[in-house]
Amino acid sequence: AAPRVLNVNVGVLGHIDSGKTALARALSTTGSTAAFDRAPQSRARGITLDLGFSCLRTALPPQLGPGPGELQFTLVDCPGHASLIRTIIGGAQIIDLMMLVIDVTKGMQTQSAECLVIGQIACQKMVVVLNKIDLLPEGKRQSAIEKMTKKMQKTLENTKFCGCPIVAVAAKPGGPEAPESENPLGVSELIEVLKSQAYLPSRDPLGHFLMAVDHCFSIKGQGTVMTGTILSGSVSLGDNVEIPALKVTKKVKSMQMFHTPVTYAMQGDRVGICVTQFDPKLLERGLICTPESLHTIHAAIISLKKIQYFRGALQTKAKFHITVGHETVMGRVMFFSPAPADFNEEIQENVFDFEKDYLYQEEYLSKDSNPSEEKKENDQAEVQLPRQQWALLEFEKPVTCPKLCLVIGSKLDTDIHANTCRLAFHGVLLQGMEDKNYTETFLPKLKVYKLKHKEGQVERVMDDYSVIGRSLFKKETNIQIFVGLKVQLSTGEDGIIDGGFGQSGKFKIRIPDGLKPDTKMLLTVASRKKSKAGKGDTTKEDESSKNDSAQPVTISLLFKRYVFDTQKKMIQS
Repeated sequence: AAPRVLNVNVGVLGHIDSGKTALARALSTTGSTAAFDRAPQSRARGITLDLGFSCLRTALPPQLGPGPGELQFTLVDCPGHASLIRTIIGGAQIIDLMMLVIDVTKGMQTQSAECLVIGQIACQKMVVVLNKIDLLPEGKRQSAIEKMTKKMQKTLENTKFCGCPIVAVAAKPGGPEAPESENPLGVSELIEVLKSQAYLPSRDPLGHFLMAVDHCFSIKGQGTVMTGTILSGSVSLGDNVEIPALKVTKKVKSMQMFHTPVTYAMQGDRVGICVTQFDPKLLERGLICTPESLHTIHAAIISLKKIQYFRGALQTKAKFHITVGHETVMGRVMFFSPAPADFNEEIQENVFDFEKDYLYQEEYLSKDSNPSEEKKENDQAEVQLPRQQWALLEFEKPVTCPKLCLVIGSKLDTDIHANTCRLAFHGVLLQGMEDKNYTETFLPKLKVYKLKHKEGQVERVMDDYSVIGRSLFKKETNIQIFVGLKVQLSTGEDGIIDGGFGQSGKFKIRIPDGLKPDTKMLLTVASRKKSKAGKGDTTKEDESSKNDSAQPVTISLLFKRYVFDTQKKMIQS
């Protein structure tokens, strides 16, 4: 039997020009020549550099099991520009180990911070590489490395990579122009660190087959080959696979892994799949999958968390670049939280409950949120934060993605040189909306409400059981729709809106338990003053009552209205 090959995917991430590609090259060259001396025949094929993926093979370290075998690191070189985010997020789902490359002369830069964020969302382990140590003068080199190492340890303190290995190297001493004879510094030490960090990634052959294709070419007389990494499930010879972007299904004719024909491959494997001929230009990169396992959606409900390094509030109605599965599209967001009574409920993983009521939020609630004005006055208490929050995303164009997948929102239009993190939030897609007319067919099921609060004043007493109110409604409001709603007077009585009164938006309130004597006194005093003030015309009467020193009695009306309720019903608990 062929010795087993364990593949571990290492994402090489870092700020633009930190030397990622040179490092990948140095690693794969050092790795393969070291291996060459041991078994020349199997290694003579050299390294596969054709994919922006290079490989490095070494003997299986003891912690990964007994017996002969090889450990293959597939180095996924992730670009450093704005496309960085799109690519990495695409590739991050299968990255087992992250290598964060830092230019030792510059330290953390904008994108290094972004890579760190993505790593925390999508990856379990990390190694930090301080590159370009050849640029430090020899006498001061050691102390400069130690200083930067301490700095990085501090930066990583509050992340899940706290205490991760930090290795100093010079991948290409003398820079890109230097002769090839210059040997890299520290790279063999780095390989040992990578070996010590390698682990058996948990791979799951169950579930739908989904593969990220990063290369596509045709072979005359054979068909078209798609190479890539399997994100989930498994695939066998003879299976049908769908290419959703082209809306076609093809049969798997042959497969190869590490240049060896295979009949089966599963999650985490890098594989080439040959299917019946189609034009490879049509699919540069993209997804292929079990037929019909992906859905194409126009909107989605996600659960989400804000990324702590993002400056500024996440506002409802704002637009973000949204990365879902492997696509990035523009989308608009609406945030909502549990109803206040449910703020401390257990977090629901991977499901969304349409039975529950949710509270509409103008922005994602976080420690830095501004509480509404009235709260500020009443008490300086802590803002109560819910344990879980959601958003409705509406995409500018439909997106094809798996049913439950990672979602990242970012502001990629922010200036690349501005020193800020452009990643705003991350979450999980809980429910996609496939119907183009989702606003009519789907959204009414989503019970997100706003709390409405209106205030008016008591104009005068009619009798012990009723008063006339004003200023609660505009003149043109149809008061009929408010009839029967409960209100409360500032003096404590409960009332019910009974109907309009005259033409100017005034209305009648019934007080089932009757007015308290004090309230009656207050109101009679107020109206007496009023009638003294101006026996002339009514407008003066209104004016004077506004400047009246007697405390007016206010009427407050509270109700909920569901955002997606087509009838705009008003609901009181």
